[in-house]
Amino acid sequence: MERVSESKLTELEAALAKVIGGIQPIDAEAVEAAKRRLDQLTKPPGSLGRLEELAWQIAGMTGRLDPDLSRKAVVVMAGDHGVCEEGVSAFPQEVTPQMVLNFLHGGAAVNVLARHAGAEVVCVDVGVKADIAHPQLVSRKVRYGTANIAVGPAMSRAEAAQAVLVGVETVRDLGERGFRLFATGEMGIGNTTPSSALLAALTGANVEAVVGRGTGIDEARRQHKAAVVRRALEANREAVAAGAGDPLGVLAALGGLEIAGLVGVIIGAAAQHCPVVIDGFISSAAALVASRLAPEAASYMLPSHLSQEQGHRQLLEGIGMKPMLEMGMRLGEGTGAVLGLPIVEAAVKIMNEMATFESAGISKG
Repeated sequence: MERVSESKLTELEAALAKVIGGIQPIDAEAVEAAKRRLDQLTKPPGSLGRLEELAWQIAGMTGRLDPDLSRKAVVVMAGDHGVCEEGVSAFPQEVTPQMVLNFLHGGAAVNVLARHAGAEVVCVDVGVKADIAHPQLVSRKVRYGTANIAVGPAMSRAEAAQAVLVGVETVRDLGERGFRLFATGEMGIGNTTPSSALLAALTGANVEAVVGRGTGIDEARRQHKAAVVRRALEANREAVAAGAGDPLGVLAALGGLEIAGLVGVIIGAAAQHCPVVIDGFISSAAALVASRLAPEAASYMLPSHLSQEQGHRQLLEGIGMKPMLEMGMRLGEGTGAVLGLPIVEAAVKIMNEMATFESAGISKG
């Protein structure tokens, strides 16, 4: 791997710090205005539950009661993992570039659901261990896959910062094209293993409790996978010891390039006052890192669903997020997040299209 000078590392971290420093708290006045508006609508107060909560959250994020969220993008970050050498996945690593091409040809589950939701799929190669050529691919490869976390760091600190900035810049570019609602997606065979390691390192969660079956491995291989995560935590014990005090260091030691890219998507969306709908286990691991790097970014995250993957509930609790849906899903790709997009839009429409007691001439209780 190419060595990065200290000056270049400082430049990357300074650029990231500038983005993080630009994230503002949600607009408290807009939140209160939204709550007042919701209480004037023709319904008992609070009767639409989480839909009302989403409405005032989005008002706070955007600073408007009537934000235009019609242009929606699910950003699918793709990268490979050296830890696949340890036999942690039911699928070979060659599936990562094959699935990237499937996304680009419109044939994956996330494509079907994105078409249904009226969202655009944006696929970014941030670290696939293969060369992929396609006119619609956003090619921002930092390196050809990570190293094996069971024996040492996944990547350098500079590479982690660079991958995060790829996500930030992707969202910035989409924002310039008018996109204002984002969803997170990913592709990377083996990526539940680094996600489990990140969860354990950043929250102190028990490894056995957070390592799941991923792509469908049996119990014996799940036990092996848990042992691999424990080896990874030991091999990177200095970074683990730093924990939440140095989330970028933990990400570099234990994460993945596509996870780092999603950290940037989340931070970048928050910096633009845009809601970002979080997918399942891997995306939530990125959200956990983002919340440690940029605590204000957590206010811009909307969790879509509770994955069937073991440990996802702990991940959501570690960020303080409640999922919208529980569908028994564990595919990834952004599928759960895309299902959440129409719910987000519905919340905004309720606030803006529903009659008030006064406008409808209905007596208020």
